[in-house]
Amino acid sequence: MEIIQIVGFGLIAVFLIIIVREQNPALASAIALAAGGMIFLFVTVPLQSAVELIATLSGQAGINQMYIQTLLKIIGIAYLAEFGAHLARDAELESIAAKIELAGKMLIIMLAVPIFQVLIETVMSLLPGGV
Repeated sequence: MEIIQIVGFGLIAVFLIIIVREQNPALASAIALAAGGMIFLFVTVPLQSAVELIATLSGQAGINQMYIQTLLKIIGIAYLAEFGAHLARDAELESIAAKIELAGKMLIIMLAVPIFQVLIETVMSLLPGGV
């Protein structure tokens, strides 16, 4: 029941931030950033187990590991970009948050290009008179 611990930790951080914010806004922002980082660390262990399971299952299914690694990288970039953008928004830096999200989207597109290439080649080979 990691979620109970994570939600409990998050709520404690929220209450602490609310109390501290009026007296010291900079400290409240620091607490918010630290709490976000800690929550992220809480989920890395279960996430690592899930990634290992996906790699094992895909190996058993005979799926090319390059595709699985690329998809996992894309998922990781999406989550990290969202996490970073939320931290920037917590610090009331919307312009930085938008740039983090844009960078994440651009990196995802760059990683997805080889998968699109294989997909298009596969479709073309299935068409009559395909390449």
